[in-house]
Amino acid sequence: MQNKLIFTALIGLLAATLVGMGEYLLHYDAQARFTEGGYDFMQGISTSRSTAGHFLGVFGATLYPIGCYHIFQMLRPANHRWAFSAFLIGTFGFIVGVVWIGSRASISALMQLPASADIEALIALYDLRYETLLQVIRITTLVVSVIIIKLCLSGRSHYPKWMAIFNPILLIVANFILFAIVPSVGKHTMPIALNVAFFIFFALSLVFAVKAQTSGANSQELS
Repeated sequence: MQNKLIFTALIGLLAATLVGMGEYLLHYDAQARFTEGGYDFMQGISTSRSTAGHFLGVFGATLYPIGCYHIFQMLRPANHRWAFSAFLIGTFGFIVGVVWIGSRASISALMQLPASADIEALIALYDLRYETLLQVIRITTLVVSVIIIKLCLSGRSHYPKWMAIFNPILLIVANFILFAIVPSVGKHTMPIALNVAFFIFFALSLVFAVKAQTSGANSQELS
């Protein structure tokens, strides 16, 4: 069981890394126009860059549910039902997320075409069909974060109580604060804020998974 904790944490880290790389290729803009709304920030992104970002993001996102299983395993000692709820909700959010990130190269391609009424109509359809999915991802991340906070503060999970501070939603907020304070740095993390948040979370979680394995091994030796 303890080796499972470490393996799933590593997969969660890999997911955050691959999707972060993919989203960076799809979304990064030196002028940080992604903060202005719309898709102007995608203008000038090459087809090869968006294609590479597409495949990294899509295949990486399919690994996130394993990371959600890791969160379940780490939280389970505190409350099995709530921990399993976090797993289900997080997995649902990331499945929707695969669909969303799989659409980004297409909207990028549209933004390379001359503006027209037909293009504007397609962009409006894209907003309805895909940006709605982004809201689902945000809501599920918020709910999972609330569960993490609740179970960490119980003191019965594999996490220390202070790990509640490092929940994904607060780490995403920290990315916004970083952009506001140091935009030269924040403009690199803002386009991939969710993945930066989960990378930090899984990196810390891996540390506690190793500690749980060590503790479990010592307990077996003593018995």
